[in-house]
Amino acid sequence: MQWFGKGSGNIEDGRGKPSGGVIGGGIGILVVIVGLFFGQDLTGLVSQLPLGDVGQTEIKKGDPTDKEGKFVNGVLESTNLVWEQQFAEMGKTYEKPVMRLFTNSVSSACGNASAAVGPFYCPGDHKVYIDLSFYQDLQNRFGAAGDFAQAYVIAHEVGHHVQNLLGISEKMQRMRAQLSEKEYNRLSVKLELQADFFAGLWANHAQNLKDFRLEEGDIDEALTAANAIGDDKLQKQAQGEVVPDAFTHGTSAQRMFWFKKGFETGDIKQGDTFNSSQL
Repeated sequence: MQWFGKGSGNIEDGRGKPSGGVIGGGIGILVVIVGLFFGQDLTGLVSQLPLGDVGQTEIKKGDPTDKEGKFVNGVLESTNLVWEQQFAEMGKTYEKPVMRLFTNSVSSACGNASAAVGPFYCPGDHKVYIDLSFYQDLQNRFGAAGDFAQAYVIAHEVGHHVQNLLGISEKMQRMRAQLSEKEYNRLSVKLELQADFFAGLWANHAQNLKDFRLEEGDIDEALTAANAIGDDKLQKQAQGEVVPDAFTHGTSAQRMFWFKKGFETGDIKQGDTFNSSQL
């Protein structure tokens, strides 16, 4: 993909000084596996992680000037443009999220988080959090290389922001106390697959932006990333067996299906994963 436009201006850059708190050993590996693209309700997980001097790095606001920072900033701005249009068509006003870049660990309204948790969205402060070293893991550990695979990560987390603004996330959280863990996991899968659909919808409409250009192989990169982080594949790698009742994000096939559906239709009305039989 190529982006020729300006940045979003909604970046908080806290990269630089290592702040400690990297989780080691089996705990770190476990958190990486269950935390990838978690996206929602991290409070109970991240606030308990043992961290060092979180929040001591100086925060720079505005548009980053380095290559990696410019890239994620451009992707964020393209999501802003697409979702502003989508919300306007629904008679609503889109609130742009903030993206917080960090190194090793960070403090959010959802609690403290290590980079091992992976990228996440915190509904408490409307921010997307990412340590850009995650992209190295995405390529080296999960075999999902390419700039559009990286863009998919951001578009998925922004999808959770959209769910938050539309009241979907709040409705789900209200139901949490009434459901068993198995039942809630099923809802969580639907929430995550809808975020994948929203990422595909973004890709569809981003093609029409004057400053954005899809390149050959881009969509395949996103589908490769979606395939790599399916619950079934991650469980198989981690524990040698697949436990469907413990799924929280959906299988590889489901994640690819819903991203592709979002990209092919570009119609937000087609993304009701909660009432769909195609799960």
